[in-house]
Amino acid sequence: MVDKVSKVTRSRIMRAVRSGDNKSTERRLRSSLAGAGIRGWKLRPSYLPGKPDFAFETEHLVVFVDGCFWHGCPDCYRRPNSSQDYWDAKVRRNAERDKANVAALEKMGWRVLRIWEHELADLDTVRNRVQIAKHSGKA
Repeated sequence: MVDKVSKVTRSRIMRAVRSGDNKSTERRLRSSLAGAGIRGWKLRPSYLPGKPDFAFETEHLVVFVDGCFWHGCPDCYRRPNSSQDYWDAKVRRNAERDKANVAALEKMGWRVLRIWEHELADLDTVRNRVQIAKHSGKA
C-alpha cells in the first residue's frame, strides 16, 4: 500500500513528533502524578543515559513512558505498509538503544520502570505501579 501523503509531507509530519513533553504520554502521566500528590521527580534529566521521562533521585528510580509505535510495543505496534525496511530498522535501533540505556542505568544503581503508552488508558494502575516502585525498592 502506498502512503496517502507525499514523501515531503510525511517527512514534515514525522519531524514534528517531539521526543519529550508529549501530550499523549509524558504530560498525561505528569498531570496524573501531580494530581495524586506524587512529587519529587525531575523531568528528563540529561545527565542520565536515555534521558528518562521522570527521575525520582532519592529513590534511585527512573520512569520511561514509551510510545507504542516508536518503541515497537508487542501489543500495539503496527508495521507501516510503506518503507518497511526503514521502519523495521528504526524500531529495532530504538529497542536496542532502550536495552543499552537500561543496562547503563542499572549499572549506575538506578531502578528502571517502563510504561507503554497504551497503559496510560488506566492511569490509576500506572500511578500505583509508580508508587509501589518508589516505596518498595523494586521497579
